[in-house]
Amino acid sequence: MEKKELLAQVKEKAQQWLNSNIDDTTRKQIEHMLEHDEKELIESFYRVLEFGTGGLRGIMGVGTNRMNIYTVGMATQGLCNYLLREFSDRKEISVVIAHDCRNNSPLFARTTADVCSANGIKAYLFDGLRPTPELSFAIRELNCQAGVMVTASHNPKEYNGYKAYWEDGGQIISPHDVNIVEEVKNISSIDDVKFEGDTSLIQTVGKEVDEKFLATSVSKALNVDLIEKHSDIRIVYTPIHGTGVYMVPEAMRRLGFKNIYNVPEQDVVSGDFPTVVSPNPEESAALDLALKKADEVQADMVMATDPDADRVGIAVRDNLGKLILVNGNQMSVLLTYYLLSQWSAKGLLQGKEFMAKTIVTTELVADIYKNYDIQYFDVLTGFKFIADMIHKYEDELTFIGGGEESYGFMIGDFVRDKDAVTTCSMIAEIAAWAREQGKSLFDLLLDIYQEYAFYRESLVSVYRHGKEGAEEIAAMMENFRSSPPAEIDGSKVVMIKDFLLQKTFDKMSGKEEPTGLPKSNVLQFLTENGTKVSVRPSGTEPKIKFYFSVRGALNSREEYEKVNAALGDRIEAIKEELKLN
Repeated sequence: MEKKELLAQVKEKAQQWLNSNIDDTTRKQIEHMLEHDEKELIESFYRVLEFGTGGLRGIMGVGTNRMNIYTVGMATQGLCNYLLREFSDRKEISVVIAHDCRNNSPLFARTTADVCSANGIKAYLFDGLRPTPELSFAIRELNCQAGVMVTASHNPKEYNGYKAYWEDGGQIISPHDVNIVEEVKNISSIDDVKFEGDTSLIQTVGKEVDEKFLATSVSKALNVDLIEKHSDIRIVYTPIHGTGVYMVPEAMRRLGFKNIYNVPEQDVVSGDFPTVVSPNPEESAALDLALKKADEVQADMVMATDPDADRVGIAVRDNLGKLILVNGNQMSVLLTYYLLSQWSAKGLLQGKEFMAKTIVTTELVADIYKNYDIQYFDVLTGFKFIADMIHKYEDELTFIGGGEESYGFMIGDFVRDKDAVTTCSMIAEIAAWAREQGKSLFDLLLDIYQEYAFYRESLVSVYRHGKEGAEEIAAMMENFRSSPPAEIDGSKVVMIKDFLLQKTFDKMSGKEEPTGLPKSNVLQFLTENGTKVSVRPSGTEPKIKFYFSVRGALNSREEYEKVNAALGDRIEAIKEELKLN
């Protein structure tokens, strides 16, 4: 599209907003862009911020391509229209709404409650910021038909978002996701939204739900006696300015852990995230202050949760006593190994249990599943697909737990999304269990590598911003799809999984089989020597992700550094092959 034509389109959209019932501040900002800031006008109006299958996420600001009360209102109106149609036989339809620490989150949550109530839908609104897992829990606890969490998770401070949940406590999936998307698309004007809330239909909720959530979370402990025996384990915890500030340390204290150290600078709740560039526990810089504090107090480990407290990053001491970051795959391995070993030791495995992981998570987790003869599911990236498995089999099978490579894990089925609150408690419990055997968490991880195999993973995110960036990411995916590599890591590619085409291509036999999973724009290349490369555009950020996994044998703890370095070299070589360095 020519710039002249694009500019004409965005001016038309901007004028439609000016002709709508908007506030004076928004009106003045649009008028300023029309007169003085053509570039920002295009970025703000060149498209409509898409209400995708998980909701909204974008930069805050004025315009159709930004997070603001009007895009939030239009999304909520579409959600309400669908709820009113889907639950037309109910006397009362209700939605529970929570928000994180981000700038404008309380405003967007209140806007959501107002629009729901204006449509005759009861809105339970939390009295302050709450973690995402508590929102998921509250949906079923309050017998709601839907839930909304206002959060942009770990995105930079300029972002905010809106995650929609269904009555089972999981994020919306098919067919409700596409149906709600269509309803939102049908909201063509700001004036279609009912913004005037009915206060009689808005009910504040708070401590009573907190108590029930905490009690259920704490009940997932498997070895309370060992926690009591090793209650002096030293833990540094940081919420990185977010919603975990109360709930996470409180859960661990209720379990019995006594030495929990805060990072005062990061206990300050702030959407500006003043101590970090990005509030993402996957990025080592976000843990710098916590690591410094841990050395000051000689802590055994560090935990850090993202702003909505659904993901947790950890650091443990290695065999030299140095604090090292444990990646999301390693964390998932430790949790899976512990849960299954303890369920087995306590005679709880009856053949009717299952676990789940995402397709880009380490295959070491699958190896552990197989060793315990546990039924498991490989699902697309996103905990809504794990939640769907729980919902689908809840009358037949017991869900033990499941996770993904990006620091997300869920224990039990009382929450139907990532749950850093319960996960932090369980990680502390694993540390107590390891100490009972004279080991650290690092020792335990090496033992697992020796028992199974040493898998090493890496992730590269390539960012491309704006309209041109989105087009470049699409072109990259098309190139990998049309011209796939024949060899990776010095080994033949023996299988290609194209989740958009929903087909698995066996390069050795020439056979094609269905993936058995919903459509998703993901490609996977598996080689003869067990290397796996996955390519996936992010659904929430302007980037394309490359996931690498290689494996080797670890015969003794003493070989760790050598084998780890060799596996790292192999990953770097793959990056060179794919021209990502």
